[in-house]
Amino acid sequence: MNSTIPVNQRKLLLKKLLITIKKYEKEVELALYKDFKKSAFETYLTEFNYVLSDLKHTISNVDKWAKPKRVWPSIMTFPSSDFIYSEPYGRVLIIAPWNYPFQLAFSPLIAAIAAGNTVVLKPSELAFQTAQIITQIVEEVFDVKQAVVVHGGPEFTQSLLEQKWDYIFFTGSVPVGKIIAQAAAKNLTPVTLELGGKNPCIIDEGADLEMAAKRIVWGKFLNAGQTCIAPDFIVIQAKEKYDFIELVKKEIQKAYGENPQESQDYPRIINSKNWKRLHDLIDSSIVLTGGICNENEKYISPTLLDEPNLNSPIMQDEIFGPILPIISYHDEKELSKILIRYEKPLALYVFTKNKKFAEKIVTSFSFGGGCINDCMIHFANKKLPFGGVGQSGIGAYHGKFGFDTFSHKKPILKKPNWGDNPIRYAPYKKKLNIVKKVLSWL
Repeated sequence: MNSTIPVNQRKLLLKKLLITIKKYEKEVELALYKDFKKSAFETYLTEFNYVLSDLKHTISNVDKWAKPKRVWPSIMTFPSSDFIYSEPYGRVLIIAPWNYPFQLAFSPLIAAIAAGNTVVLKPSELAFQTAQIITQIVEEVFDVKQAVVVHGGPEFTQSLLEQKWDYIFFTGSVPVGKIIAQAAAKNLTPVTLELGGKNPCIIDEGADLEMAAKRIVWGKFLNAGQTCIAPDFIVIQAKEKYDFIELVKKEIQKAYGENPQESQDYPRIINSKNWKRLHDLIDSSIVLTGGICNENEKYISPTLLDEPNLNSPIMQDEIFGPILPIISYHDEKELSKILIRYEKPLALYVFTKNKKFAEKIVTSFSFGGGCINDCMIHFANKKLPFGGVGQSGIGAYHGKFGFDTFSHKKPILKKPNWGDNPIRYAPYKKKLNIVKKVLSWL
């Protein structure tokens, strides 16, 4: 495989990819329905259109992003012309997850190609139908020396990691992310790890509870909760708790009807293994609403849990499903004790009318990104980087941030043959005092 793609070919490839993806809209919609029972609306909003938008934005900007950036020279290098070149890393391995299998395969691939890299893309074997469409599209657009799709389970992925890559991009769980990082370290391969965490959603006293309930129900139960930036648990001012619970119940019914199992808008869990994991997390003694499970359909209803013990299994790891624990707090000290129990999350959300409270939360706690008075939608702005911190990930992408992620920033200084400053050359003799005096003025 060639190590890089010339700038003049990148836009042509991305334009061809845009045309080809548009051609397969119905096939993508059907594949995601077969994998998740995902509705056409969710597929278009969170997968198909997101990729189209990403492509259009990248095509419009790739020439500008790839152009060497001129920077001012320093007093020590004057006269000179100084530039930053965006150089592709070379051979990139992208390992995509199953939860948004179309979007999270193509979005990093688009950024990697725009930056001039060649790509080996490994889609998730769990979203089998979508993986087949991804393969068909990539084979139709790219030469195998530019981009290729490979398939396999964990053992095959391990064999991929044993090869030498110039960059690895992984989206998935924290435990697998650690395996990726360990494998990459053997060759000092740079990585981007898009992971997850227990994303808290804080509801302050006096918050607009009706609006919060509507937006949280949308964010939590989109894709049946199988979203890395979905609210993982609610931490709510005790005075507001029961009013909020009633509003959430109403919003669930508005969204999915009396029986969400019959709703055309409510997806299913990806497979039996994940269904069983989620089923076993539900403590029936604290279910406020929901808790209905059907293994044959891989269905779990939107479920609220009342005050689970913070040491219980559901409060240990990321839930990644349609189960929402609700925990009350009385003051900021108690809130802080709850939040600091967990590693730095991928997202954090605050619903409040108090700007000082919101700013205090945002500046006091470390997390990947988030929203005030909404959830998840920060992901949609290409001008914002998307990524984690600490246990929730390394690096970021989206828009130009994606192009930069897959580019080595190479500094180049161009020096003319005139205007050479003799002070830097030995013998130094009495030059030190002159240098100290000049530099002290800067």
